[in-house]
This record gives sequence, C-alpha cells and structure tokens, in this order.
Amino acid sequence: MRAMLLKQQGKPLVASEISLPKCGPDDVLIRVLACGVCRTDLHVCDGDLTEPELPLVPGHEIVGEVIECGNHVTTLRAGQRVGVPWLGHTCGKCRYCKQGDENLCDNARFTGYHIDGGYAEYTLAHQHYVFPMDEELDPVAAAPLLCAGLIGYRSLRMAGDAKRLGIYGFGAAAHIITQVAKYQGREVFAFTRKDDIIAQEFAKLLGAVWAGSSEDMPPQHLDAAIIFAPVGELVPLALKATGKGGKIVCAGIHMTDIPAFPYHLLWGERSIKSVANLTRKDGEEFLALAAKIPVKTETEVFPLSDANKALDKLRNGNIKGAAVLVME
Repeated sequence: MRAMLLKQQGKPLVASEISLPKCGPDDVLIRVLACGVCRTDLHVCDGDLTEPELPLVPGHEIVGEVIECGNHVTTLRAGQRVGVPWLGHTCGKCRYCKQGDENLCDNARFTGYHIDGGYAEYTLAHQHYVFPMDEELDPVAAAPLLCAGLIGYRSLRMAGDAKRLGIYGFGAAAHIITQVAKYQGREVFAFTRKDDIIAQEFAKLLGAVWAGSSEDMPPQHLDAAIIFAPVGELVPLALKATGKGGKIVCAGIHMTDIPAFPYHLLWGERSIKSVANLTRKDGEEFLALAAKIPVKTETEVFPLSDANKALDKLRNGNIKGAAVLVME
C-alpha cells in the first residue's frame, strides 16, 4: 500500500510502498477514506514529541471502512464506517485506568505515534479503540472531529460552566468548539495572531461575540479561557484577561515554555490546567453531541502525496479550519 512515512524527525515525510498490515486477533483492518492533519502530527514530525516508533505512518484523525476483522473481534463488522482517534490502547491495569482516567494511562499507546496511523491507504486499529460512525457523514468533514473535536470537547468540559469563554488560537479545534460553546449558550471571545483579520472574521462568522489579537484585552473579563495555540506566552495574557476564579485550560500536547509572570495575575483563585489526551467516553459523548448540533467543519483537502504541503501550511498558520488528506 502507499503511505507517507516519517523516517527521521525534522525531515519531510517520504512517499513509500509498504506491506499491507495484518490483523491480530483484536484488530480491524481499515481502508482509509480521510485523515485529518492535526497539530499533534506537526509535533511528532518536527521532534517536539520525542519518542515516536520510527519508521512511522503519522495521522490520528482517521475515518475509514472496516475491510477485515480479527478472530476475536465482536464489536465491529466488515463494511462498517469507523473513526480512529489518538488514543490507540491502554493497559487497563494501572491506577489511572482503574480510576477511570484512561487518558493518563502509564502504558498508553497512541495512533500515529506508537501505532501506524492514517497517512496511508490502510491502517490497523484495536476493536475497542474505534468509534462507529454514521454512514451518511462525509469522511472529510468528519475527520477533524476525531482529535480537534475530541480534545476541544474535553478542554471545554474542563472550562466548567464559564459563560464568557476565551479561545486563543483559532484553528481546527477552535472552529469546532466555538460551535459547541455557542450551542450551549456561552459567549465566545476569539484571540488570534496579530492582524489575522481572516481568522477573526471566521470566528465572528461562527458566532464569536468578539475577535481580536491575543495581546488585546476583551471588552469584559473572561470566566475561562482555552489555549489551543502551542505558545506559552499566551498563558499570562489569558490570565490577565480572566476574572477572579477563572480557569486557563492549556489544550495542546506540547507548548513552548511559559514565561515568568507576576503572582497577582494568578491571585484571586484563578487556575491553570492542562489537557492530556482523551478517553473513549469523551469520544462517545462528543460525537453524539456533534451530530445533534450539528457541527460543521471547514476543511482544506489534500491528496495523500501532498501530506508535506499540508503540514507546511498548518505549520505556517495558513489553514482555515482543518487540513484533511484523502486517498487519490
């Protein structure tokens, strides 16, 4: 099968012909229909996440069709439409798994990092870490829901019942979660790169009540803020924009160093919290909610062979919404 391989971090992906993966007893073989290009893929390819299993097929926002099932598979069937997320396997035995925090599993394995992902014509996934998907959903539109949507949803839950919600970094996750927040009756304040008028207008189009530069102060203090951009300098800015008791949720798997800031920005029982991965429960809840709203994704489509181009555009902030790979 054709695949885009990461052979060395910091280097472009290599177009390759590799063997079709073979099903283990609990695996399903999936024909990839679409795979989102996530910022986490950038962190894997660029070397910010330092322990990938190379050579690696990146990609963890996968929508596809089950082609073959292993002998022990009971939850899925051939021909079924499915989605494959970042969380690829957990041990079920560590204290985090036992207390319901499988996203923190000590021995977790992740799609497109430890397990070959969706930048290929086919991929394997464990039957218990796959989400059944509506057959009517457009695979391209659905792909960003599998990580941008899921991590965004977990971040939104961590923001509590915040009425005035700031969102820093208006990319794939932000454009999805703005729709969810608006549906829930929240007011969204969007913060973008300086003078990024296109992103600001896009945010307003999706229902943000205000949009401006990340260095600007909103017209009212925020109740909470979610930082999707992997920029540590945004933490003090978000604290400054947030009222007493406010929460700052850092949604990325990687972030540059947070600079020192005066204690008075944190005082007043403000808090800073990170989001780590996702649980399967997050996926079940969010996908049901996304269908109910319904969430509509903005996508830019690339053929599989242009995966490096898609990554470059994302790296440079030139994607409106989400980038998605499709098989030629």
